[in-house]
Amino acid sequence: MSQYHVEPLNDKHLREEFSCGVQPLDRYLQKQARQDLNKGVTAVFVITPDGATIAGFYTLSATEIRLRDLPDEFVKKLPRYPAVPATLLGRLAVSTKFRQQGLGEALLIDAMRRVLMTTNNVASTAIVVDAKDDSARQFYLQYYFVPLLLEPNRLVFRVKKIAKQFGLSEP
Repeated sequence: MSQYHVEPLNDKHLREEFSCGVQPLDRYLQKQARQDLNKGVTAVFVITPDGATIAGFYTLSATEIRLRDLPDEFVKKLPRYPAVPATLLGRLAVSTKFRQQGLGEALLIDAMRRVLMTTNNVASTAIVVDAKDDSARQFYLQYYFVPLLLEPNRLVFRVKKIAKQFGLSEP
């Protein structure tokens, strides 16, 4: 992994060359990501071997999650507000040219690290993902994400567990 680094999307990145094989994700990075970034709708991060080629990407944005949607193990120690702050990991994709190198995991851990490091400044109780299909759902389940009660493709991971689970340093 040392040959790759994760950085915020910028004008030097070759977005038009990215292809993960999922048209909505390709189109998003190629056509929409820069606009969303400029409008403050989402933060976009890319993993790159050379500062230009995009081997993969993910997005983060603020969201909230209703307590009634969370599994009991999440709700036990939370205040009884109708909803709590969370971070949405909106998209995560790896280029077909860079598959089978662990880049999906590297992107996920980088996203978790960023959420963990910023939660002292902007609170977030969980990372939320919306798995687009069963393959994506299985990817997140292997990293201990927990499905919501009524939305099995919406999964959550407690921010407080990130450091312990993945050996990341706490802020």
